[in-house]
Amino acid sequence: MSKPVVPRVLAEEDLEIACDHYLTTAGADVVVEFLHEFDSVIAHISRFPGTGSPKYGFDPSLAGIRFWPMKKFPYLIFYVETEHQIDVWRVMHGNMDITAELHDPDSIP
Repeated sequence: MSKPVVPRVLAEEDLEIACDHYLTTAGADVVVEFLHEFDSVIAHISRFPGTGSPKYGFDPSLAGIRFWPMKKFPYLIFYVETEHQIDVWRVMHGNMDITAELHDPDSIP
């Protein structure tokens, strides 16, 4: 059974930044392809939230966070499964300092 997926503010901001980047550098068709793949990832984690890889860190507030990579784009979707929904925390480029970003108190919902 699938759970609803709720993107957090930072995830929405990350997605907007990625779309703006692709619109500027590659065009609208690539943005559509990026969003289509993002929607596919969201559908997958909605149905199978436990299949994402766990992201371990030293911050106890990150307990339970998982990620799923996009296939055609270098982005990782970070999320946490709760009892009633999936909270998408971040949509991060694979070249970012992910550990630092996730341990930044401003990036934790």
